[in-house]
Amino acid sequence: CGGAVCRATTDGAVWIGHLKAKPEHEPSFKLPATRVLAGKLDNIPEIDSGWQDIRYEEKNRVGYLSFDFYNGAMGSEQCERLRLACLAALKRDTRVLVLLGGEDFWSNGIHLNLIEAADSPADESWRNINAMNDLTQAILTGDKLTIAALRGNAGAGGVFLALAADQVVARRGVVFNPHYKAMGNLYGSEYWTYLLPRRVGAERAREVTENRLPLGAVQARDLGLIDACFGDSP
Repeated sequence: CGGAVCRATTDGAVWIGHLKAKPEHEPSFKLPATRVLAGKLDNIPEIDSGWQDIRYEEKNRVGYLSFDFYNGAMGSEQCERLRLACLAALKRDTRVLVLLGGEDFWSNGIHLNLIEAADSPADESWRNINAMNDLTQAILTGDKLTIAALRGNAGAGGVFLALAADQVVARRGVVFNPHYKAMGNLYGSEYWTYLLPRRVGAERAREVTENRLPLGAVQARDLGLIDACFGDSP
């Protein structure tokens, strides 16, 4: 279930996905709960059912794949699990696969906190980027119609991950941040140097990545970044 822990309460239980360790010398940041509590859960039983960060369901021969990752950040392990889930969903007897992301965020790309907390941030960065690329490739090369349906915001590599789908639609209130200029543009990451110009052309692709400005869903549609908007949110 993506590293979450279950905390019993007087009237039920809650799933806790991320925790922040008490800092000793430096500010800490949130990490998966099981990682923060590593070594303290040896006598705690595992629960096979309950909350899942990746969920799949079918209706009328349409598959719906949700991936609700905290703040939309996707670590190497999450990218790999989602890639395997996509491959399995693409093999199902369905007509369409809809990628729903999470309710708050569709995806914000690689998991910077996990990278920062790694013994070797450089090695984990490379691992995370490659895992994200493999996930993007699985969607891009699938032999079934795929639709990225964005209920929540998308940023950095998460935007380009969505562009790997055949059709991209978004709720009107969604905001896109399709750039990572401060990270050196990560040339080729998530195949963006192919996916973005394919959608908006080379000149507009350069403007989008160089300007580093957010785009509303309507603006993204008018630019050609996405295909359509849905919902009544302004």
